[in-house]
Amino acid sequence: MSTPTSDLTERYAHALMNTFGPPKLALVRGEGTHVWDEHGKEYVDLLGGIAVNSLGHAHPALVAAVTEQLQTLGHVSNFFTTGPQVELAEKLLALLGGHDGKVFLANSGAEANEGAFKLTRRTGRTHVVAAEGGFHGRTMGALALTSKAAYREPFEPLPGEVTFVPYGDVEALAAAVTDQTAAICLEPIQGEAGVVVAPDGYLAAARAIADEHGALLWLDEVQSGVGRTGEWFAHLRHGVVPDVVTLAKGLGGGYPIGAVVGLGRAADLLQPGNHGTTFGGNPVACAAALAVLATIEGEQLLEHVTVLGQKVRDGLAADPRVTEVRGEGLLVGLDLVSETAAQVVEAAQHAGFIVNAPTPRRIRLAPPLVLTDEDAAAFLAAWPGILDAAGV
Repeated sequence: MSTPTSDLTERYAHALMNTFGPPKLALVRGEGTHVWDEHGKEYVDLLGGIAVNSLGHAHPALVAAVTEQLQTLGHVSNFFTTGPQVELAEKLLALLGGHDGKVFLANSGAEANEGAFKLTRRTGRTHVVAAEGGFHGRTMGALALTSKAAYREPFEPLPGEVTFVPYGDVEALAAAVTDQTAAICLEPIQGEAGVVVAPDGYLAAARAIADEHGALLWLDEVQSGVGRTGEWFAHLRHGVVPDVVTLAKGLGGGYPIGAVVGLGRAADLLQPGNHGTTFGGNPVACAAALAVLATIEGEQLLEHVTVLGQKVRDGLAADPRVTEVRGEGLLVGLDLVSETAAQVVEAAQHAGFIVNAPTPRRIRLAPPLVLTDEDAAAFLAAWPGILDAAGV
């Protein structure tokens, strides 16, 4: 089932640092939820650039917005402002419920979390409580909040003080937070852990614990935000109002952009000189994000994601070799009866579907929000054969 080695992958090996290992494919073109490799083979993209390509590939609205803005004003730095920058910040605040707040625009999820980490220090406290299984990025600050030893250990010592607690355990969270805690940092759904959903009441309890100790509640919605779960933001389903929300991935639909949103007292913690970025708030990136948000609204994709996501989860769960299916909307994780997730990824690729294995037993799907009923049905029809080919 292995993919033939190509000239492009050989050149990659010689020219790029070996941080990701050999690429699984050399992709040359995309349209909607489909991509093509350099050999002309077509795939249904059920990973979406790891929850990034909200509108799929080459969506006309995104192409038009980026093209028009680049032809008008491409970059100005943060000595100045532009219409798209201000409009995007206003739109994000409105989608978060219209609460008083302010936005810092960055370029990625890791950079957004790095900025949020610095924001928490402006409380005058240095202790942060984060969750086991969480993933917040690979920069030094974001990595300090990420519990996985294989990511952390080569770069220790990392910025502290960070305490990790089991995800979903309210008692452990309450025991870890003190009057010296600056923030509680949680994902409403842990994506890199294999799509682990916050238990009912967990985020509300985190809000109450933060309030009791004067700490900030920081929700990392980098993977779960911007319509991915059928809500604009996954935490909205839990009825909580955080102090800090970080965003990226699907916000730009493939164009790099991230955001730190501070609500209430967190809005004014970062002051002139405390933080900055050359490219953050770039008008082209902001135009891309505005096109993504407008398309999600205009094409009623939140409802589509909710309905289709349930069909996909139900279809996957029908096979007895799948022991559990989790997720919301089109962020889907499942557990297999055996540690054969890598073989499933290879078998799916051979069958023309791109999926991901975050752990040896888990598969993750994060397709474009524009995934069609037909492509979902084709995948579910092929699923038993994929498991057969993988030896599950």
